[in-house]
Amino acid sequence: MQSNEPYYRRDLAYVFDQGYGFHAEACAPGILALLEDVRARDGVVLEIGCGSGLLTKRLVEAGHRVIATDASPAMLDLTRSAVGGAEDIRTLILPDDPIPAVNAIVGIGHALNYLADTAAVRRGLVALADALVPGGVLAVDLCDLEWGTARQGAMGQGRVGDDWAIVTTFSQPTPERFDRDLTTFVRNADGSYRREDEHHGNVLIDTSLVPALLRERGVTATIGDSFDDDDHPLPVGLRSIIGHR
Repeated sequence: MQSNEPYYRRDLAYVFDQGYGFHAEACAPGILALLEDVRARDGVVLEIGCGSGLLTKRLVEAGHRVIATDASPAMLDLTRSAVGGAEDIRTLILPDDPIPAVNAIVGIGHALNYLADTAAVRRGLVALADALVPGGVLAVDLCDLEWGTARQGAMGQGRVGDDWAIVTTFSQPTPERFDRDLTTFVRNADGSYRREDEHHGNVLIDTSLVPALLRERGVTATIGDSFDDDDHPLPVGLRSIIGHR
């Protein structure tokens, strides 16, 4: 990043909440189906990388007890404003923050890929696995090495909303890294626009190695391209990690 501030500061958090809810909508049905037994047992669901609460809201509406977490204070503020009924909404910074014992852990938006390096991603996966109680469910997404190869030479993109715009450019310093430079423009009360820039670096991993890692921690996992048998396929290179203790 270009500063010591966390990813997804105020303006970028707002833009993603307003313009990128389609990912949560696509993933929610499959994740809710995976958690039916957890809801029947009145278990607790920990959500990592909750963002602005788009999936959180669906979980709460379905009757789940939810602890929603994120590393971005701005995203957590949006979740608090949008979601009522969550057990808790708190900061969680992987891989080292303590994780409570829970019945399920879910997360979309490849939160683990934001960690510093492959070793940190592995430590994050181990921490999540260790937090699951017997019978627990893990359902998260993770960027594979294919995420980078499928986007080599990708052109920059721009999107415009009613009171915002975003321009994103891409770079790949190494085969294990995929970086984005994001520039947002958000309208002020007087009609002018303010600009903010963020640099996001993502670590890509060989997800085929994840099941063996989780098996060592007592979690049996599969790698897929969706959370619901491909009815809502994930973007190319984004994998679903679905596990059971």
